[in-house]
Amino acid sequence: MSSERPPTIDPVAAARWHAAAPALSPWLHEEVARRMEDRLQWIRQAPESWCHWDALRGGLQAHLLVSARYPKARSQVHETAVHCERVTREALAKPWWNPSRWSASSPQWGMPADASVQMLWANMALHTAADPQALIGQWHRALAVDGYLMFSCLGPDTLRELHGVYAALGWPPAGHAFTDMHDWGDMLVHAGFAEPVMDMERVTLTFATPERLVQELRELGCNLHPDRFPSLRGRRWREKLYQALADRLADPHQGGHLALTFEIIYGHAFKPAPRVRVSSSSAVSLQDMRLMLRKGGKEN
Repeated sequence: MSSERPPTIDPVAAARWHAAAPALSPWLHEEVARRMEDRLQWIRQAPESWCHWDALRGGLQAHLLVSARYPKARSQVHETAVHCERVTREALAKPWWNPSRWSASSPQWGMPADASVQMLWANMALHTAADPQALIGQWHRALAVDGYLMFSCLGPDTLRELHGVYAALGWPPAGHAFTDMHDWGDMLVHAGFAEPVMDMERVTLTFATPERLVQELRELGCNLHPDRFPSLRGRRWREKLYQALADRLADPHQGGHLALTFEIIYGHAFKPAPRVRVSSSSAVSLQDMRLMLRKGGKEN
């Protein structure tokens, strides 16, 4: 199923964006991560170790929140964009005079080994992946049996007002189409996860000026649609865009500020013990056999 990639994401553009995305934690990503962290109160078993996948873009303040919730857990940070790792290392490094430097372990770095963490935290990363099924598969491999995934991403209603402006002006799509939460649930099951729980909410952000709105969007992402404008536009086009945004997005219920909708999807799923399909002959890896035997011993 990994070949069934999102039809409205240009993989070359997605790779280029990932390699050059602003090395910062956008405000919206931090806010979504804060809300996702609050959901951890419903998880009864604290993880012994957890991995923060793309921590910088996902939210460094969120890393501190999760670390504070699980102070005894070993943390691992994996930045898949090279230019983000240096910034993340500097941000998470504790000064020598900070008491927590001696009372808490420093995060480990790099790709987590297979079956090495009990929680994988991935905030606002999935909706820009050109091959999301492959990314979910990486998360599944990193988790130990009975470990769980916590993730968030943007949903289909995101930027519906901006899409309306582009359509009204006869322009190409303003961005690629975001996946529905039910489809994410299906992909989780296909990757081997169990008991996926999906929910969503809509967040409205307001902006005083078109310039501020566009600046925020540039920090959050870029247009990955294959049918986007094929080249750079000029100053006149930008002025026309700003005027259209000011005319069409002003919301009287928001004091005349420009309003944009963001649909936020939250996902949670467990990694169950591997199952063997019954047939005339079955092959099981040594690692899977050990996991099944260990699981069976716990249930006896």
